[in-house]
Amino acid sequence: MKKLIETLKNIWSIKELRERILFTLGLLAIFRFGTSVVLPGVMPGVLKNATDTNSLFGLINSYTGGAWNQASIFALGIMPYITSSIIVQLLGFAVPYFQRLQQKEGESGRRKLNQITRLFTVAVVLVQGGGYLFYLESIGAVNPDVSPFLFRFTCSIILAAGTIFCMWLGEKITDRGIGNGTSMIIMIGIIAELPSALIFEFQSRLSSNGLIIFIAELVFLFLSIVASILIVQGVRKIPLEFAKRMVGRGGGAMPVKTDRDYLPLKVNSAGVMPIIFAQAIMFLPLTAMQYITKDPTIGATGFWRHLTDPYSFWHNFITFLLVVGFTYIYTALIVNPQNYAEYLKRNNAFIPGVKPGEDTEEYIDSTMTKITLPGSVFLGILTILPAITTLFGVNQQFARFFGGSSILILVGVVLDTLAQIESHLLMRKYDGLVQSGRIEGRSSTGGIGTNFG
Repeated sequence: MKKLIETLKNIWSIKELRERILFTLGLLAIFRFGTSVVLPGVMPGVLKNATDTNSLFGLINSYTGGAWNQASIFALGIMPYITSSIIVQLLGFAVPYFQRLQQKEGESGRRKLNQITRLFTVAVVLVQGGGYLFYLESIGAVNPDVSPFLFRFTCSIILAAGTIFCMWLGEKITDRGIGNGTSMIIMIGIIAELPSALIFEFQSRLSSNGLIIFIAELVFLFLSIVASILIVQGVRKIPLEFAKRMVGRGGGAMPVKTDRDYLPLKVNSAGVMPIIFAQAIMFLPLTAMQYITKDPTIGATGFWRHLTDPYSFWHNFITFLLVVGFTYIYTALIVNPQNYAEYLKRNNAFIPGVKPGEDTEEYIDSTMTKITLPGSVFLGILTILPAITTLFGVNQQFARFFGGSSILILVGVVLDTLAQIESHLLMRKYDGLVQSGRIEGRSSTGGIGTNFG
């Protein structure tokens, strides 16, 4: 406890770090305030009662901190910007122009990509905003006295402005605050749902004399967080050796051996993306069909009921397979063994016992395939863990925090933020947040790094 208090004092004594933290908290408070401002002409009580918390809409609501169910001006949150970023990233793998901007044009290329991402965000938010407003009208959440044209026109502009404002908040937090702004906004939305879920679970267990079970649930939640930290930070270190350099002149030159380094390959290079893709595939088509056709019987019986029930066996079995498959696909897209091999060759480095060039490329590819297997299986188990916990009587709202994308986002953002705080402390010769080792975020892997350009 004394160590913790001393560390907090050190953090507060650094003016730049203190200002960054206060700036971040201030912008996050503004975001939370915006989630409670309701769109004009909407009756949020109708929307809250109509939304199924187990559908894709319930998942979006958890990412927006309840703004979706409240029909607020931030109802779409930062998610359209995330969607646009994914689109631009995927275009970088398939379109030469975007690939050139990502890899060869440096800072100017990144600025162009950011501008393109913003334009994509406007397009995405207009499409999603229109669908969201149509959904509000279809369930009777709009005041009948409001003109339909006026409602759609004004609220489309408000939703677009709300998302762009969230995007601006995220960029400001990244530039002048602490942590990644976009990730922080998503995290604060997820955390906003945790207290109510925790209190509801505690009250339900207390009423049934299950306090010991509630404590066991907290222990299991803690173990899930620990396992998520291990998978986020886990790397396979491939030892490297650099060509000996000669010191001296002429015949008196002596070879000097350099220190050994390593090439870190992440166990989970794909991050949370496979879970998001799998959930979208499982929820989006049928959910859209239900609201487009306005037929409540679709998905109510037989195969469709099992497929769309997030807690059924077949839904979770198919989701598990999708997550494993998407992990391999996404890892293959973002990790290019050829880039690694070229990077090592340019820096006169080699893997002991492996020839430079094609052999190095094949070795790295083979190693990535092997370490991706446990990473993909873990992601698959983590995705279906909420359904497993409900079998033991855990409240569905609280069970969502035991796995899925929520826990990975929370762990990743916290690690990134703590890594930045620790760097500020160490830079000013204070003790770090941990006594030994160092805190590593999602983008921090140690060694020579993994970003090649």
